[in-house]
Amino acid sequence: MYIKVRVTPDAKRETFEKNSSDHFTLSVKEPAEQNRANKRVITLIANHFNISTGKVRIISGHHSGSKILNVSIE
Repeated sequence: MYIKVRVTPDAKRETFEKNSSDHFTLSVKEPAEQNRANKRVITLIANHFNISTGKVRIISGHHSGSKILNVSIE
């Protein structure tokens, strides 16, 4: 399934909001450097769905705050 995620990197505190079944808003402490914020986003989404991080992929928005992720839930 595809989900839309709005990310704020380099935040003072980490937040996780579920706006709808396929739309999330996240704030992560990691800066948007060397893929650190994207890795944290993948970890948070994987934890939310109780799946491994290998089942979450960024489809678009690698360099943007708005991302589309593919989450493999089976």
